Amino acid sequence: MRNAFAAEITELAAADPRVVMLSGDIGNRLFDKFKARQPERFYNCGVAEANMISMAAGLASCGLRPVCYTITPFITARCFEQIRVDVCYHHMPVTIVGTGAGLSYASLGATHHSLEDLALLRSLPGMRVLAPADAMELRSCLRAAVIGGEPAYIRIGKKGEPVVFPAPPPFTVGQWREVRGGARACLLSTGNMLPEVLAAADLLAREGLTTRVVACASVKPLDEAMLGDIANAFDIIATVEEHALIAGFGSAVAEWLADRPVLARARLLRFGAGDEFLHEPGEQEHARKIFGLDALAIAQRVAVALKA
Repeated sequence: MRNAFAAEITELAAADPRVVMLSGDIGNRLFDKFKARQPERFYNCGVAEANMISMAAGLASCGLRPVCYTITPFITARCFEQIRVDVCYHHMPVTIVGTGAGLSYASLGATHHSLEDLALLRSLPGMRVLAPADAMELRSCLRAAVIGGEPAYIRIGKKGEPVVFPAPPPFTVGQWREVRGGARACLLSTGNMLPEVLAAADLLAREGLTTRVVACASVKPLDEAMLGDIANAFDIIATVEEHALIAGFGSAVAEWLADRPVLARARLLRFGAGDEFLHEPGEQEHARKIFGLDALAIAQRVAVALKA
């Protein structure tokens, strides 16, 4: 996903002279093509992420469209105050991109895990929160965020994520996309969990349990129109995210349903990380299994709920 980000931001900068790239001491070689074409619009801000966000807000106040990029926990939790006060309070058109979100950096330990970023950023007034499923959807989300001219946060993976969409799909902030049809349950996937969710849907189909799969790149705002239709059409809705259960995507859906009890027929299942730090070492796949975020665990829990 990070390679797709580098390619897309380079294209955006070539088309729009307002686009400025700020990096938090990461991805120098990744942005070689950007720097070669737009050397005056690339800033390596070093290990000073809070300062980078304030710089971006200042650039935005001058009419530019800055995009900030570094590892997810360092561009969200470390500089939350600057995002809140400098970007969101003044409604600056700054796009913040966190790479290695969720458990992408599982092997580097809890300092590099990012299971709270959706909770933090979706709490801020005016902030749009996007979590693309793959490299292709990332391109669409980035373009929409930069062109949109509002504060935006995009959480992306690292590298090697399976590609689901053959080309950048049409994308509008606040709208979701059906990936597969089904009748028994609806699986709402956000971020790079989509391949795992599709694999879970395959396992359920073998038991005769067809499930609808929806790619939910827009975490804030939610696709309220589609969510309303889903809540009335299925007995089970499951949200799947590589994020803590507390205050994440599943919580956003739960809040929406709680405010509209008359509309909702469906029972909600939420898949995500527990209220704990992961001290056990291992790669992303291993970490997902610990939190029940692998295809088999998802399919088994949904199957039990459908048969209850």
